[in-house]
Amino acid sequence: MGAGKKAKNVAKTTKGKMKETTGKAVGNESLEAKGRGEQAMGDAKQAAQKAKDALKH
Repeated sequence: MGAGKKAKNVAKTTKGKMKETTGKAVGNESLEAKGRGEQAMGDAKQAAQKAKDALKH
């Protein structure tokens, strides 16, 4: 996996976790849901990159 793409995916997952935690702390369900969504997107993209890398080898 390209280092740049991996970093972006990890950053998206981390950003989502921060939003979810903040949403829980302040009682904002919308922010919490957005955070979970971002985490899922980051995880999915990371899994797709790993699959691509596995097919290359």
